[in-house]
Amino acid sequence: MAHARARLDEAIHAPVRFSIVATLAAASRADFKFVRDTVEITDSALSKQVSVLEKAGYVAVTKTSLGRRPRTWLSLTAEGRRAFERHVRALRDIAAGVDLDLQATPEPPDPNASLDV
Repeated sequence: MAHARARLDEAIHAPVRFSIVATLAAASRADFKFVRDTVEITDSALSKQVSVLEKAGYVAVTKTSLGRRPRTWLSLTAEGRRAFERHVRALRDIAAGVDLDLQATPEPPDPNASLDV
């Protein structure tokens, strides 16, 4: 059995991209500025990271306008939502030590046992 880290998704694993995907997972869609402010990055940094996620098929970008003001909406695709769930599951498995074979670990010596000298 492969270690749970083999199930981590490289497109999501980077801290900023993980934060973006986690933010989008909490809603059906979010305004670009809301995500930028929530993740605490610049417009250009968000654009770059969203491009990576969009290329992976995980994020959809929709541009609309409100009067004369353009708005950009971000949302997770169905595949993006599944990838995020798999990634979080792998992180939880790593944190829980799921891959540890505790049966194969020898018992530590008893510090109270008498030593034969």
